[in-house]
Amino acid sequence: MSLVAASDLGRAAYCPRQLYYARQSDDRGPPPDVERRHELAFRYPELRTASDATLADLPLTVAPEQYRENLDALAAEPFWDRLVDPAARDVLLTGKDCRGVAHKLLAGGDSDDPTPPTPVLVSGGVPPPAGVWEPQSVRAVALAKALSWERERAVPRALVEYPAAGVVRRVRLTTRKKARYRELLRTVETLDGPPPRLDDDAKCESCEYRETCGVKSRSLRSLLGL
Repeated sequence: MSLVAASDLGRAAYCPRQLYYARQSDDRGPPPDVERRHELAFRYPELRTASDATLADLPLTVAPEQYRENLDALAAEPFWDRLVDPAARDVLLTGKDCRGVAHKLLAGGDSDDPTPPTPVLVSGGVPPPAGVWEPQSVRAVALAKALSWERERAVPRALVEYPAAGVVRRVRLTTRKKARYRELLRTVETLDGPPPRLDDDAKCESCEYRETCGVKSRSLRSLLGL
């Protein structure tokens, strides 16, 4: 059986039916505005002191003053130096069941430093008030498990980065999150036809495949960074 894409797990977490239609149309790449926001993740040192005018020309999701404050808070995190100077960028990680791209890979310590390597998923979307959106959470778990498989060592957490807001959130591989990962893995592996439509008007109304499904709405792709 072929390996499952981490991005497909994210789609399935949002709506398995949406994943089915995305596969049918072979349309699983991010929209252009998301790509522009991704690039901000590699400019934090200069953007911390950028003027309002400079920041106003960027695809931010918060006001310039708030953005600088968010980056200042981020700079106080213990992983800041590794975040702005990652060990690798756009790394394909291949695990036992799943594969996906870590937009950043933060180096771990040597034999005298137990700090584990950390995969980072960069999202072009808007962060929730707390935590991480579930589609991004399950993708982060998939990346951590793949990295753990490759390195043959524990990787207990991943990071999800929202560069347009200057926010980074931790995703810990809890028992609950790993169980949800396995559940979605089975969902994706057995997806061979359009699943039943979710009983969730908000998701249906915000799906880009609404016309195929027969539901009128607008897309949430830019919000979720899918």
